[in-house]
Amino acid sequence: MTVQTVAWAPSGALRILDQTLLPVEERYLDLETVEAVIEAIRSLRVRGAPAIGVAAAMGLVSSLRRSFHAPREAFLAVVEDGAQRIAAARPTAVNLGWAMERMQRVARATQGEAAAIFETLLQEAQAIWREDAAMCRAMGEHGQVVMKKRGVKGERGEAGEKGEKGEKGEKGEIRVLTHCNAGALATGGIGTALGVIYTAVERGKRVHVYADETRPLLQGSRLTAWELSKAGIPYTVLPDSAAASLLARGDVDLVLVGADRVARNGDTANKVGTYPLAIAAHRHAIPFYVVAPTTSFDPSCPTGNEIPIEQRGAAEVTHPLGRQAAPEGSAVFNPAFDVTPAELVAGYVTEKGILRPPFGPP
Repeated sequence: MTVQTVAWAPSGALRILDQTLLPVEERYLDLETVEAVIEAIRSLRVRGAPAIGVAAAMGLVSSLRRSFHAPREAFLAVVEDGAQRIAAARPTAVNLGWAMERMQRVARATQGEAAAIFETLLQEAQAIWREDAAMCRAMGEHGQVVMKKRGVKGERGEAGEKGEKGEKGEKGEIRVLTHCNAGALATGGIGTALGVIYTAVERGKRVHVYADETRPLLQGSRLTAWELSKAGIPYTVLPDSAAASLLARGDVDLVLVGADRVARNGDTANKVGTYPLAIAAHRHAIPFYVVAPTTSFDPSCPTGNEIPIEQRGAAEVTHPLGRQAAPEGSAVFNPAFDVTPAELVAGYVTEKGILRPPFGPP
């Protein structure tokens, strides 16, 4: 993949690909202030749990470039204020708070004055980015165990009634259904769920991806399809409401999705629409896997009931892509995420391998 979601600008600012403009325009923005980083995260210019963790760390450093001549305690106060404000930008993805806590902890532990702290934070942000890219690659490798045709024994021996050829699938072609965008655009590397697919293609496997359009902001049709097109991987975009019918037809071998937070018992928060997809996959005996780095796991959260679910603005539903689609004054229910119960998940593909709950102590 040639997509680079985050980078350092020559000036030292955080550079991001503005995902709100895709697939029509590929524009990069340089962010130099805490306010700019917060706006980019809230407006989904940068999105995806791993990516916003990486962007938050790099953006915090970028915002500190004009402050490192301050006295040590004053500089630490600026670091903590910026980190706490950025961490509050979106509530559901655990990576955001994790990255900001890590940066604050490193700042407090660093000896010396502001310049030394700044340099350490710069290296820490770079490490977070590098680690995320490495975790994406490891998830891609571990995920190959589940990249099987239905009817071919996999990591848990999942087997359906289909043989190697579905009604519309070509012989040997693995048909994967995904929701939202869990690719390079959502991470600092090749992606989570899409990273498994990219790795499969690198290994010579033939894959066809079915991408839910993902209402109301269409991350599947705007972003996942854009990534797959650039990668040269065959794909089909479908309305979210058509996914159950596709599964019922037997035209899917497995479902791969990302995650914004995984509770200790395995309940998983992901883009709204994931839960009904998991129910439909379970009904039709299609393996449903969550692909996420362990930085997206929250052992302090016992179950999905404790995961905070972000509620977004009404305009995303009433005026999708800026065009009115509902009467003025319509009441709107617009959660950004839903929670899939652990019992609907076949396994969790992580950089450490395929795991199963419970996930560590509180």
